[in-house]
Amino acid sequence: MVIPAMTTDRTGKAEVSGKPGQAVKIEKKPAAFRHELKHMVTPAEDAVLASRLSRLFRRDSHAGENGVYRVNSLYFDTPDDKALAQKAAGVSDREKFRLRYYDRDLTFLRLEKKIKKGGLCSKRSARLTMEQAHQLLSGEIGFLLESADPLLTELYAKMNGQLLRPKTIVSYEREAFVYAPGNVRITLDRDLHTGLFSTDFLDPGRMHVPAAGCTVLEVKYDAFLPDLVRLAVQTPDRKTGAYSKYAVCRKYG
Repeated sequence: MVIPAMTTDRTGKAEVSGKPGQAVKIEKKPAAFRHELKHMVTPAEDAVLASRLSRLFRRDSHAGENGVYRVNSLYFDTPDDKALAQKAAGVSDREKFRLRYYDRDLTFLRLEKKIKKGGLCSKRSARLTMEQAHQLLSGEIGFLLESADPLLTELYAKMNGQLLRPKTIVSYEREAFVYAPGNVRITLDRDLHTGLFSTDFLDPGRMHVPAAGCTVLEVKYDAFLPDLVRLAVQTPDRKTGAYSKYAVCRKYG
């Protein structure tokens, strides 16, 4: 089998070369970047924030009756842990691939690529079927190259060129709020767990272990952060910092 090589043309568009004289263009749309602020908070601060935010802002429409839902992600990395090393070194421009579903609903599976540039972040995503997810986890990745979606084609190239592979399961409970001015999204992520084996990702009843006891407060917004939001998320003596759920869960394997 000939492994396609990834190149770029003069316009900066990526190409995956297949048979001689043929190429598949990956038409990448310009990514929309947003600001992202993170704070680690204690369980007591979490309770205060959740109560305050619920009175001020609308809840995420995807949340259940209790206002929360579970986020399940399987992160990819290279054999030399490039994504993990770049996070630890504070590299400003980096990316991570992950497979994701919510609660126990395996009918909605997405491949996501999270991109960081300085203090800004962006995300691209593509839907996957259950069959495609099983193929991906078993190493049968030919369907990625056959896809018309540029994100799937890019993952194919990087699984071949960089040997990108599934590494670690990251699972947590999320309580989310939204505010239209500034396109603000506020999340409280708690009860962080990690799976014991990446191959168990598509088993909602898989074994998992606690990974951290704190809550992560995240605030994402476009061009400006409204004063109402800025005041609402304030907690005493807390400063914006870098926190990676993926890095925390990698301590377990």
